[in-house]
Amino acid sequence: MPPTHVHAERSSASPASTERIGRRLAETADRGPAVPPDGGERPLHAVVLPPGPALFDAVRAALGGDGPAVLPLSPALPAAALRAALGALRPTHVVTPEGVRRHPGGVPAPDQVAVVIATSGSTGAPKGAQLTAEALRASASASLRRLGAQPGERWLCCLPPDHISGMQVLVRSLLAGAEPIVHPGFSPEAVLSSGAAHVSLVPTQLRRLLGHGAGPGVFRTILLGGAAAAPALLTAARDAGARVVTSYGMSETGGGCVYDGVPLDGVDVKVGADGRIRIAGPVLFSGYRLRPDLTGAALEGDWFVTSDLGDLSGGRLGVLGRADDVVNTGGNKVVAAEAAGVLSGHPAVADAAVVGRPDPEWGERVVAVVVPADPKAPPTLAALRAYAKERLPAYAAPKELVLLAEFPLLPNGKPDLQAIRRASYK
Repeated sequence: MPPTHVHAERSSASPASTERIGRRLAETADRGPAVPPDGGERPLHAVVLPPGPALFDAVRAALGGDGPAVLPLSPALPAAALRAALGALRPTHVVTPEGVRRHPGGVPAPDQVAVVIATSGSTGAPKGAQLTAEALRASASASLRRLGAQPGERWLCCLPPDHISGMQVLVRSLLAGAEPIVHPGFSPEAVLSSGAAHVSLVPTQLRRLLGHGAGPGVFRTILLGGAAAAPALLTAARDAGARVVTSYGMSETGGGCVYDGVPLDGVDVKVGADGRIRIAGPVLFSGYRLRPDLTGAALEGDWFVTSDLGDLSGGRLGVLGRADDVVNTGGNKVVAAEAAGVLSGHPAVADAAVVGRPDPEWGERVVAVVVPADPKAPPTLAALRAYAKERLPAYAAPKELVLLAEFPLLPNGKPDLQAIRRASYK
């Protein structure tokens, strides 16, 4: 029997407010079945709560079919962003620490949908990736099998559960029959002393763990995703005794579905003639909420067409970068993420990004934005150019270098590429 409660630490919601919300959710469910017995539609609750028991119970009920579908949204969202998400995704109800209220103009979800994840579109309002309970369970069970996680072993959730990476920690915990340990934020000290067996992190978080206390080797597994990890970071973590498994996936694939380059059981991966990665299998989303046009554009039959470029070699998938993140310099196309990955391997580089800047001669010039490993001894442009030319075509070598003390981050811990681009102009 899955747990009915969750061990949450440092939550900003009081026990009284959590209990009140739980009662209101139960009252809402008691008015009628969340999933009509003859099919059709079910309510969709936008849950605007900090990570903790109320959200976990809402997810459990949604997957079990005895509660409404769940659209988790961060309570830290600016008011304008929250309005945009509610306006675009149109839940039937909104759950806050004050209780449950109906949302004007709300539209029920299809009865198979258990969770909707708001994906941050680069332009305009967010899209809502609709995930069935079957897809979420397929992803979580394949993940647990691949990792060799045992029943009862606990997961630490220190990623936002309104993102698919944090949500899947909750789903894996349900399938493992163990309470997740939920942190509303990221603290290296708290993470390392959590007592969890497994944790999902992004590279920035893993870097911050290194050198703290017992180090990342205290976990049986560190599942690393969200962004490409520098080879030096993986080496340092493994040298510190950590078992690091890299993952690739997105909201539309129910989270990470390729581990260390190998698809999870039941997942198929191919690279099309356009170089873009395609994914199929039981983990796929069932479409974008209220946007059949976007759903049609994202699917080729049973295949989801990602925005990432990749290659398959020896049965392993290599992710080169986003198809729309290309620097066109002198008629040559440089995949920004691929070039950044190479620069990240330089011993004087802690983190790297590559952006394009308008150039009167080349159209765009390649700019390296770098966080030095040692601020007192940063790499030079000449050194990075020489390093890049040994590993990439000469046109992909940076023509300009911008140094930053650290990369600006998104709420989910990923580098904020838009902010990095802006910083590269300063």
